[in-house]
Amino acid sequence: MLQPIPAVPHGGNLSAAIAQYGRPREQWLDLSTGINPHGYPVPALEAAAWLRLPDDGDDLEMIAARHYGAPAALAVAGTQAAIRMLPAVLPAGEIGVSLLTYGEYAPAFAAAGFRLRRFVTPAVADLASADDFVLQPGAALPASLQHLVLVNPNNPTAELYAPDVLLDWQQQLRARGGTLIVDEAFLEALPVASMAAHSALDGLIVLRSVGKFYGLAGARVGFVLAAPGVLQRLALLRGPWSISGPARAVVRAALLDTAWQESTDVALRAAGLRLAQLLADAGFANVAATPLFAWLRTEYAAALHKQLAEQGIWVRRFDHVPSLRLGLPPDEAGWQRLTTALSALSISTDLQA
Repeated sequence: MLQPIPAVPHGGNLSAAIAQYGRPREQWLDLSTGINPHGYPVPALEAAAWLRLPDDGDDLEMIAARHYGAPAALAVAGTQAAIRMLPAVLPAGEIGVSLLTYGEYAPAFAAAGFRLRRFVTPAVADLASADDFVLQPGAALPASLQHLVLVNPNNPTAELYAPDVLLDWQQQLRARGGTLIVDEAFLEALPVASMAAHSALDGLIVLRSVGKFYGLAGARVGFVLAAPGVLQRLALLRGPWSISGPARAVVRAALLDTAWQESTDVALRAAGLRLAQLLADAGFANVAATPLFAWLRTEYAAALHKQLAEQGIWVRRFDHVPSLRLGLPPDEAGWQRLTTALSALSISTDLQA
């Protein structure tokens, strides 16, 4: 019997923290998302941007394709919208989804009648059941598997896969008529190449987001990079005007602003290292981190989450794999507040035991 994939609550649910702990919104330090707290400075928009219908034929997709190094791109209302459409453009079959990853893939494919096959990554390999498979670079995929979803780097475990590893899996799946889906929502500011250049290959779909690195999660804009036939079918499902005119204008400006991208890349790399070091200094061993978040697996996750919340710091908790994910503080006061809160934790210093 295949093992179920537990639902994974989203971060950014500060209303739940307010309701549970009674602290006003302005008194919280919300670290529950992996969004850049210093997002792209949204330019002033002309009034006509609000009056006109969105122009799906503008140059946004061309700019995105050039920016990501892809042959072509399709703009969608956030990668979440793409995830809900993907089952309609893939042949139904068995799809591999990680025990611990972004939580919207499993329900989207299950609702469309796909057979979910759970896998574990090395970070949580000790939790594998007899029916799970461990996804190891270079390994042959299960013969029954037709499709595979990988978030790269994985959210929240921060595991990262090189393009040659992903291409090996793509070729295995393509040979059986399947597809590898690679979600690169957190890939910016990491020293690994994107799969965008390969995205015209049959059996490969790449998703990109402007919500994390650019801090434009509220714009709800993402891009699908894939073979022309896949993009055409998704465009029909997407329909017209799915992205507002103002959102298109802001994202266009962000993708063209290379100076901002370069400075942000440097700043986020430094901030990610600082967060990882801060957690290590607080007694956590084996912290896994990206430039936008850090993940720590500990049996004390629930207790630590509660203690931080009591100090007005909201982080993301995972219960089926006891662990926490922390995003970046927005300013020096936030960094100092987190440092103070970590020093006040009452759990044993052997936090990873």
